Amino acid sequence: MRSFLSLSLLILLTLFKPESVPGPCGALPSESQLAWHEMEYYMFVHFTVNTFTDKEWGYGDESPEIFNPTGLDCRQWARVAKEAGMKGIIITAKHHDGFCLWPSKYTEHSMKNSPWRNGKGDVLRELRQACDEYGLKMGVYLSPWDRNSAVYGSREYIDYYRNQLRELLTNYGEIFEVWFDGANGGDGYYGGARETRRIDNRTYYDWPNTIQIVRELQPGAVMFSDAGPDVRWVGNERGVGSLTNWCRLNRDDMYPGGPFAKILGQGHEDGKYWVPAEVDVSIRPGWFWHQKEDSLVKSPEKLLDIFYSSIGRNCNLLLNVPPDRRGLIHENDVKSLLGFKELLDKEFANELARGKKVTASSSRGRKFLPTNVNDGNPDTYWATSDEITNAELIIDLGKETEVNRILLQEYIRLGQRIQEFSVEAFSGGEWIHILDGTTIGYKIIRKFPMVKASKIKVRIIKSKACPLISNIELYRAPGD
Repeated sequence: MRSFLSLSLLILLTLFKPESVPGPCGALPSESQLAWHEMEYYMFVHFTVNTFTDKEWGYGDESPEIFNPTGLDCRQWARVAKEAGMKGIIITAKHHDGFCLWPSKYTEHSMKNSPWRNGKGDVLRELRQACDEYGLKMGVYLSPWDRNSAVYGSREYIDYYRNQLRELLTNYGEIFEVWFDGANGGDGYYGGARETRRIDNRTYYDWPNTIQIVRELQPGAVMFSDAGPDVRWVGNERGVGSLTNWCRLNRDDMYPGGPFAKILGQGHEDGKYWVPAEVDVSIRPGWFWHQKEDSLVKSPEKLLDIFYSSIGRNCNLLLNVPPDRRGLIHENDVKSLLGFKELLDKEFANELARGKKVTASSSRGRKFLPTNVNDGNPDTYWATSDEITNAELIIDLGKETEVNRILLQEYIRLGQRIQEFSVEAFSGGEWIHILDGTTIGYKIIRKFPMVKASKIKVRIIKSKACPLISNIELYRAPGD
């Protein structure tokens, strides 16, 4: 009797033993980076004296009096961003010309010497209020290069730059992203010197101590540059991410403005740090508003292509929409943005996988069932046991259904793992190959020709550790 009870207890303990959570795999995202991933799509605002001089890069000798928008309305920017489906706005608080869109106490080259608002204006203050009203997050761009400053190139400038950074990070509420440009040094006004000044962009800015200021004053913010430290440039300004896109990067020897564009798209499979890619692209040919480009605004269809080549490739999309000389987003830009939003809504209006039966070739246990991939909960995920790094999931649609889009997400809190996958459709009584892929990460969305399928199979062919899939969605979009 005693042996029977012992055997029964052993069986019960085996059946109901606590399931182990998969261990982490490689570099992991911080909470700030996880929040950044969820932002996905937000607005860049390039706006300064260049808007009034019709230049892309100001020389630094522009009079502050030239900045005088006739109808500046940050609420319009925020309203358009919200209606377009964006989640935040990053503004060029200071571009290379050195003109500050806030009344900086460290320079006369700022709003306090502009006739706008009788020298009492503060674009950042008004943007902060507008973002709060429309439920948007706010970020700031502060150019390391300053073609106006007389002390640029000296140690004194670093103190000046950091003082301005402190102004931005202490006077305008919570900042979600701080943007450091890679353009550094060259010809400029420089307080009247009118000369060329070169700096060593690897060492001049003493980036570790500048980064620490952001960590102390805005601990929830991520920092962007070619090399992060938190978010990296994608390596181009065309709106195109890499199909193979690791969120990891070996950035110890990297710096803003360095010659790294060729590797930034893919990142490093075994990178030491979590540094995901951000796609920055303008809705117009230029970054600042130019009247001659009013007819050259990217169409809604082109923006949809960019969506698939950015967010669809495990990147966030930072879309630049420059205000005109009125201080308003031009009607042509608004029309295109809202047309793009309509296309997006149609693309993803018909989700097919939610709640459907899901089976897997392997599962880790009751907490990690295959049905976690289509339960709508980002905190649940399907997983295999540690020793299994290739497996497959099958979503049963119940009947032959038209499908032409698939969305995949890994549970990235425990790292990015998948190196190779494929998708097949059960159609006409046989499995048909649809597409191959490499990395997944936070999110990828792939298009494929329309297929009538009763089942969709996702095969994990190769993974750095047991695969963790948190979400699979299927769509029948209007076109191919």
